[in-house]
Amino acid sequence: MAVFRWLLAALLLFAANAFAQSNADRLVTSALSNTRAYETLSYLTDEIGPRPSGSANAAQAVAWTTAQFRAWGIDVRTEKVTVPHWVRGDERARLVSHNNQKIVLTALGGSVSTPAQGLTADVVEVSSYDELKQLGTKVKGKIVFYNNPMDAELVKARHSFEAYSRVVIYRGSGASRAAEYGAVAALIRSVGSASLRTPHTGAMRYDPKQPKIPSAAMTIEDAELVHRLLARGDRVRMHVVLTPKTLPDVESANVIAEIRGSEHPEEIVLIGGHLDSWDLGTGAIDDGSGVAMVMETMRLIKESGLRPKRTIRGVLFMNEENGLNGGRAYFASHRNEKHIAAIETDAGAAAPTGFTTTLKGAALDTIVAKSTALDRLGAHRFEYAAQTGADTSFLIESGVPGFGLVPDPLHYFDYHHTPADTLDKIDPKELAQDTAAIAALAWTIAGE
Repeated sequence: MAVFRWLLAALLLFAANAFAQSNADRLVTSALSNTRAYETLSYLTDEIGPRPSGSANAAQAVAWTTAQFRAWGIDVRTEKVTVPHWVRGDERARLVSHNNQKIVLTALGGSVSTPAQGLTADVVEVSSYDELKQLGTKVKGKIVFYNNPMDAELVKARHSFEAYSRVVIYRGSGASRAAEYGAVAALIRSVGSASLRTPHTGAMRYDPKQPKIPSAAMTIEDAELVHRLLARGDRVRMHVVLTPKTLPDVESANVIAEIRGSEHPEEIVLIGGHLDSWDLGTGAIDDGSGVAMVMETMRLIKESGLRPKRTIRGVLFMNEENGLNGGRAYFASHRNEKHIAAIETDAGAAAPTGFTTTLKGAALDTIVAKSTALDRLGAHRFEYAAQTGADTSFLIESGVPGFGLVPDPLHYFDYHHTPADTLDKIDPKELAQDTAAIAALAWTIAGE
């Protein structure tokens, strides 16, 4: 009799898992059979456009996405987030030492301005903070140029984010490190894997102990030009005009949509992306595509009539690009809730390859065994990472298991933070595959 009960329990468990898996497969099929995610992304990018934190466009994005969730019959609310409001002004430069050749650059997010008439100074090139330290006060009154290309071999090997992380430190703190030795401005080589003379912006931060000096990114082509001139022994003198402004903080919002769980509603599986973008392009890969994946996943589940056992919560965060205030505000308000997983999508919309995850060992083995719906998408690879997303980092640091979608990263940093981050870079079929992967994983965790 005991053997019979064990066999019956095993069969029931198998049937339950098979049913849950068939539902995940059903969501994958639905995601692949339509272009709704692309249509959502098209409106967000083409109709609303760039969505810098604090801007009117960002506010419109909050209103529009909220209305869309509501129109789909999904419970939705907004939660207040106070965000910085930095605006780009005029930006231009020329080599006064070399026939006033134009230098294409863009201010880094958060930078202060030059004097209204600009500044003119000699350029000094460094490739590390150690090299800067060795020069010391020799950079006083000069423009420090950090020339740090992304490792092409790492990019080719699909380790683009590792290549990015190795050099982006000069974007973040380069200005203050240069100011410590008396530099009047800091320039970086754009942090990108390709360029058609397209500058890559991104956030920088000031050390409150150091003077604030203007900071910008030159295109890869212009960085190479300056490097060649300096390597020849030329004196390179540049005139730079940057007129950004930091305006008063603005009240904005995270958008939070929910499909409440039928059996364990207090247990939350979060799926998230960020609504804000930089102003140079329209934020299609970063991170309009992630927003579209989250919205379409919620729509698919609602339309299917499926009811997950646990709550699936879609969060569209505000201010990922230059502050993480959305992620921080969400954590402050919801830290005591029972999140059992945080899935973030903020790495573009190329074909999915799998997920990063903070899980290891038996816990990861369990997820892999249940995630067979990902096999048909080629998205079944799970790789350990200490962090799997920026906005969800606060949850993950508190112990919540994290997952990050990994689309093929080969070309992500060709367009990231540039004027070329536009809708035409998105393949609708690959976006649908990414959406299917998010939906399948969310259901696998929440649906059983």
